[in-house]
Amino acid sequence: MAAHRNERVAENLREELDELIAYELSDPRIGEASVAEVLISPDFRHAHVRLTLGGPAEEQTATLEGLQHAKPFLKQQLSRRLQLHHMPELHFEAALPAELAAKAGQILKRIRRGRPKE
Repeated sequence: MAAHRNERVAENLREELDELIAYELSDPRIGEASVAEVLISPDFRHAHVRLTLGGPAEEQTATLEGLQHAKPFLKQQLSRRLQLHHMPELHFEAALPAELAAKAGQILKRIRRGRPKE
C-alpha cells in the first residue's frame, strides 16, 4: 500500500514540477528542461528529480543552478497544489540518456509480457 502511495505522489510531483518549470519560472538561466522521473524516499523526506536537459553543457549547468535557486518557490507552489502534509526536499539532477533508455526497455518488456508494474 505504501509503495502505491509513493508512486502516486511521485507521479503527481513529476506532473506539477514539469508544468511549473515549463510555464511559471521566468529565470533566464533555466533553459530547455523537462522532468523525466521523480524518486521519493520511503519516509517522504527527499525527492530526487531527474531532468532531461537540452542544449550544451554550460546551459545545462546554468539550468540546474537556476532550479536550485527556485527551490523555495517550487516547494511553495507544490505544497499549495498537492496539499501534502510534509513537502519533501527537492534534489535536482540530470537524467542520463542511457538510464532512460534502459528503463524504457524494461517497461516495454513488461508490456509485451502482459505483466503490470509491481
